[in-house]
Amino acid sequence: MTFNFTSAPRTIIGEGALNIAAPYIKELGKKALIVTGKIITKTGLAAQVQEVLKAQGIDSVLFNDLPGEPTDTMIYSGVDVFKKEGCDFIIGLGGGTPLDSAKAIAAMAVLPGKLIDYFGKELKGNFAPLVLIPTTAGTGSEATKYFVFTDTGTDAKLLFKSEDLLPKIAVIDYTYTMTSPVSVTINTGMDALTHAIESFTCRKATPVTDLYCLDAIKRIFKWLPVAAKDGNDKEARENLALAAYEAGVAINTSPTTIVHGMSRPIGALFHVPHGISNAMLLTECLKAVMDGCYERFARLGIEIGAASESCSPKEGAEKFISALEAFTKELNVPTLREYGLNLEEFAAKEDKMATDSLASGTPANCWKILTKEEEIQIYDILRSK
Repeated sequence: MTFNFTSAPRTIIGEGALNIAAPYIKELGKKALIVTGKIITKTGLAAQVQEVLKAQGIDSVLFNDLPGEPTDTMIYSGVDVFKKEGCDFIIGLGGGTPLDSAKAIAAMAVLPGKLIDYFGKELKGNFAPLVLIPTTAGTGSEATKYFVFTDTGTDAKLLFKSEDLLPKIAVIDYTYTMTSPVSVTINTGMDALTHAIESFTCRKATPVTDLYCLDAIKRIFKWLPVAAKDGNDKEARENLALAAYEAGVAINTSPTTIVHGMSRPIGALFHVPHGISNAMLLTECLKAVMDGCYERFARLGIEIGAASESCSPKEGAEKFISALEAFTKELNVPTLREYGLNLEEFAAKEDKMATDSLASGTPANCWKILTKEEEIQIYDILRSK
């Protein structure tokens, strides 16, 4: 077996990680653009980062005009600030939106034209160095070469990748996630779980990514319900931060599959947070593709204690899906109806969503590849619940 395994060259994990990282950050440049959100700014965390930078002789400027999930217009605004302020490196601070936006800003500060011009291509360039600091335990963007944004011209949520956009430094301090409300904790935790399951059952899985995936899945099954009940549980928060990172590392080499492919259009068209749309789709999508690799799903059933070695691959896989379904119900993952979506409008958009899903290429990473009609059937099932 031959594979190309990539990750951030330096990752610092644990309480107080930023102070440990500070001397390494100093090597990256003289002035940082800190890409973050208004909520993070209000908590004072952005100011804390600025103080750490100042102690290292590094100037900084905030860009926090990020009202929702990333769009091309938000990214171009960030590029303008980066250039006008004379910044030479970028710090992403927050959840998936700031981290993904930081990558996109780094790319478009160098590349000509518009983001949409590069769809389907791997971005290449001498991009500004990135430092990524997550405040949620979910996207794993601090470890990945990927970013996602919505193109406002087409209402399509697009996935981009670039080895040149791997962060130079990832700083993971679980204490930054302690203030996440229950809804964010669940949504981001389910995103990380989806990453790990999809990566493990992807046709590009490797023995190395398997290690990261299995550990992440076991941590999330154990600790996400705990954190959902008590956000101040430090052990739960620490385990979830590590699991999100592990899953992020895994998808660099063994990427996501059908759930993410079908989830992104829901986010783009109906503005459902990414973790929720993943969680809504998770069991139905996996039911539809699990017969492409029963053995892999059965292994997951064994790892979480839902199946035994004596089970057949099919039986073990079914037991895992049942356990996963019970897990999502325990966390009160909403249906489309409960979330309040207009179901008639959803039905009218199903054809476009399935088209966009397949065009992304992500579902093709499954061992079993569904047709457009089969993806529409899954959307129909979600709508009927």
